[in-house]
Amino acid sequence: MKPTSLAILTSCTLFSMCFSIPSFADVDYHIDINQPVHHLAQVSVSFPKTMSSQLTVNLPVWRTGRYQVLPIADGVRLFSAEDDNGKALPWTRTASGEWTIDLTTPTAVNITYQLHANELADRLRHIDDSHAYLDASGVLMYSPEFRQQPVNVGLSVPKGWQSFSGMDKGPTPHSFKAANYDVLVDSPIETGINQHFNFEANGREYDVVFWGEGNYDTQQIVTDLTKVSGQASMIWDDYPFERYVYMVHATNGARGATEHLNSTVIQLPRFNFREREDYLRFISTASHEFIHTWNVKAYRPEGLVPYDYQNENMSELLWIAEGSTSYFQNQLLLRAGVISAKEFFDDLSLRIVLNENNPGRDTQSVAEASLGQWSSTWGDYALNHSVNIYSEGYLASMALDFSVIQDSDLVHSYRDVHKALYQNFKIPMGYNVQDVQSILTTLTGKDYQPWWQEFVNQPFSLDFELLLSQAGLTTTYGDKPKTKVDAGMSLSGLHNDLILATVAKNGPAWQAGLTAGDELVAVNGLKVTAEGFEKRFDDFSPGDKVNVTVFSNDRLKDVNLLLAEQPEGTLSITAVEQPSAAQKAFFKAWLGVDWPFDAEGKWLKNDEA
Repeated sequence: MKPTSLAILTSCTLFSMCFSIPSFADVDYHIDINQPVHHLAQVSVSFPKTMSSQLTVNLPVWRTGRYQVLPIADGVRLFSAEDDNGKALPWTRTASGEWTIDLTTPTAVNITYQLHANELADRLRHIDDSHAYLDASGVLMYSPEFRQQPVNVGLSVPKGWQSFSGMDKGPTPHSFKAANYDVLVDSPIETGINQHFNFEANGREYDVVFWGEGNYDTQQIVTDLTKVSGQASMIWDDYPFERYVYMVHATNGARGATEHLNSTVIQLPRFNFREREDYLRFISTASHEFIHTWNVKAYRPEGLVPYDYQNENMSELLWIAEGSTSYFQNQLLLRAGVISAKEFFDDLSLRIVLNENNPGRDTQSVAEASLGQWSSTWGDYALNHSVNIYSEGYLASMALDFSVIQDSDLVHSYRDVHKALYQNFKIPMGYNVQDVQSILTTLTGKDYQPWWQEFVNQPFSLDFELLLSQAGLTTTYGDKPKTKVDAGMSLSGLHNDLILATVAKNGPAWQAGLTAGDELVAVNGLKVTAEGFEKRFDDFSPGDKVNVTVFSNDRLKDVNLLLAEQPEGTLSITAVEQPSAAQKAFFKAWLGVDWPFDAEGKWLKNDEA
């Protein structure tokens, strides 16, 4: 029967409504690793039907865990777009990480592009004939219109490869699925020739995937990761994941780690696992990234919620996101019995020395460093005028912890602050300065704005002796401390380079007018070599004047240095004489472990190992 005009109108209206309501079809991704030896893959993405006249697709300009804009889109070539009938669609490159596709009729959109992946050290993307590490922020484009749609990811990989991710598994061995792009972008994929182990801790499942040959002990690593993973209740009351993946890269020329929503990747040179010092660096990093699963991934500052993948995400609280994570990492290891108390305090001693030798601590606050992280650099200027959100953030967290313990009469600690942040500000919420201060007031009954002004909003210097004495501890350079000369300058350390890399602010070289980039020629008229640089200055004593010859702006220049002094040897933390019961109680409230010293102030056997 021929429809009436009303029926036609109704049908058309319903048709229009159907296409004006956003489609809830999945976004499908496929990665064909077709030329691994040349670091190349072919990527295809299928977006659902849209009524828009244009579809914008983006590749992020930064990756989560690294607060720096990167040239990520430079790895893309041969971009093309088609409608659902396979007809080519016109497109324009509209920004560094943005392509705009013109549409004339409602259609699904399929895009393809070649991807070059050789950024292993950036932990962004890497493909070779043995594996592929794929962080979606460097691999998979998204459309803001479909950012919240479910996603499916399929891989075509060489025979014999195994694929792992924190995402849910798909219907095939090399496929995964996620609730949306935000989950995808924070769930990297490790596929290739690898070793795989699994374990369970506190009712959660864990995978450990090793890529690359090296001198690591898989059994020791799995055992220690099991212990560490079971310590989360030290701070939080539940888990933001059901399954977690530790990805370990043993390689050359790459080191570092990145946290993700349900996994982490940790990189070390392949032969940097066996020695205890190297292993501690690895397991501390693993603990750091595991803590990030809560602090940053489950709750984070307002400026980072939601992630804006195309722009800088500013926050003055990155020192909490990173520095507090650094602060807690070895506490987890200590409680788990993975490191000894002496190893814990050796690490803290090193942090104290680095802080006391950082001229920038007098110039920049941790709040300013957090805001400046997106434009931060390394080198001489950074040393003299900056602080680090990791290292100084650690010390600010420690100072805050001691304050909370004291102000709450040992009832609460900084751990309770993070427990409250997790309970009250889970994503998609974000927390701000006032939220943190409110939690502090609730825990202690005191106003923390004055503390915040002193230790966060302006540069701070800690009295470590006074601070540590609350926990019955003191610092020492030994029974008979000695000093050595300090010239206030350092070389780049490259080959036989005599170029000054840093000149410490207000140090001897600084006062004499030397600057980074000057080329050292002679000391007291005698030629100096890079190898003999430090030994040459050991010939002198603090207070001596020496003549230094340099090339400065290609001109020969003579200056006189008045040598300063610095402690010789290694700083260590030990017990004060006759620690009180109150100091031992503070120690226990701080670290949650028993007093590690005997009556003579020496390490107990288990705490020294």
